Amino acid sequence: MRSFTILSVIFSLVLLASVAWSSANMYDDILKRDSSTITDTAATASNTQSASGTDAASNTASDTATGSDTGTGTGATITGTGTNTGTATGTNTKATSTTKSTSISVDPEWPAGGASMTNPASTSTTYYKIGQNITFGWNFTSLHITPTAVDVIASCSSNSATYTLANNVTYSNATSVVWETDNYGSDSQSPLLTAHYTLIIYEAGTSPTEVASPGQLGPASYTFAMYSTQKYTPLASYVCATCNSAVSTMDRQALGFILGMVAITIFSFTSFTGGFGLF
Repeated sequence: MRSFTILSVIFSLVLLASVAWSSANMYDDILKRDSSTITDTAATASNTQSASGTDAASNTASDTATGSDTGTGTGATITGTGTNTGTATGTNTKATSTTKSTSISVDPEWPAGGASMTNPASTSTTYYKIGQNITFGWNFTSLHITPTAVDVIASCSSNSATYTLANNVTYSNATSVVWETDNYGSDSQSPLLTAHYTLIIYEAGTSPTEVASPGQLGPASYTFAMYSTQKYTPLASYVCATCNSAVSTMDRQALGFILGMVAITIFSFTSFTGGFGLF
């Protein structure tokens, strides 16, 4: 009985020693696992961000942005590195239009502009034959505000007709015009007559009778005449109504009346003086 008790005690001590040794090893394993976990979760991170922008405005605008992110992580047994870089560039171009305007100071004392004839001379009246080409030339005078374009017409009061010689001619080219009069024969709607005509030069878009402002082109006029030729007539067949030397019936009647009045006057005067014994 005593020996059984001793064996039980020895067995208990061995069991306790075994448990104690196992616990020590288990504690060491737990410490190692904790240390490994702490080492795996330790890391160093660095983030670098850079941005640069440039804005230039001289009809051209440029915007540039650059970003960079870098991260590094190191564990107990694994090492990794990652880099992300992004770049965006945009260019905008602006166009600017510029309009220049000029102004002229107008003196109210300025006369209206006009035109001086160079072909033919404005000091004489020229006669043109209907059917031929007629050339008119002129120079502008007293112009401070030049017109954009010019119109040229010819008017005749005998048939109340207006003929267009030039329409909307650029000012720099409006110094002469050629009129083809053979286009206005007897078969046209407004045939040319043997009469006087008025050449009118005026600013396009205005009226030939409009009064111009100081320095602007006003209607300039020139008077000329046109005639039409007659068919040839032999001299023997020609009759001149104003050149006939024969006395007409009316002339004979007038002459007879005058002579009769003279005779009556003489007879009456003689009778009157004879009755008083004067003769």
